[in-house]
Amino acid sequence: MFTVRKLALTLAFTVLVALAFGVSCRGFFPANSLLSIAVQPPSPNVVLGQTTKLQAWGTYQNGGGQTQITSGVAWSSDTPDVLSIDENTGTATGQSLGTATVTASAQGLSATASATVYIIVSSLKVTPNTWNFSGAAGGTNPVGFVVTANGGTDVTSSAIFTSSNTTYINCVNGTDPVFCSAIATPPGPYTIVVSYPQTNLTATINVTAN
Repeated sequence: MFTVRKLALTLAFTVLVALAFGVSCRGFFPANSLLSIAVQPPSPNVVLGQTTKLQAWGTYQNGGGQTQITSGVAWSSDTPDVLSIDENTGTATGQSLGTATVTASAQGLSATASATVYIIVSSLKVTPNTWNFSGAAGGTNPVGFVVTANGGTDVTSSAIFTSSNTTYINCVNGTDPVFCSAIATPPGPYTIVVSYPQTNLTATINVTAN
């Protein structure tokens, strides 16, 4: 009888120790929850008609830096006609020139990145490439310029117009055409340099204020 009772007490004690040890383990080693996520690369550039694989990286509670999240990520694009993206794999495809915001979501958290769809440019042309006006009169009406690449592809809205003197001559980027205006410009030659992302090519508008 004593042996049976002792065995029962031993088993009960063992169970209690196991339960306590389990709780203790959970206390010392909590679940490694996700604190934040980020999209890599942070500013994706995708060639028109080609694909780029985006990644989601997470920062976890237990530290150790960022780790790539390989499953459970939902992807979306706010402008799929510019940039489409596979909601499961994060593979982005350039559909038309422009920009789109990409969102990666996982475990109730999300991160965004601004993606640009571009073409590989071998030549750049701006029309017109000269601008003459009376500086004393303030330049009259804004002038619209159009930029083409590779002999005819309109890339105006993605081109960057940089004035040699922003005090007198300014351009509003991101439109098609791009409009530049002048305010009480002193006589003299000026330039507006037109560039395009992902290329070192430029085109120049020669500006003359009389």
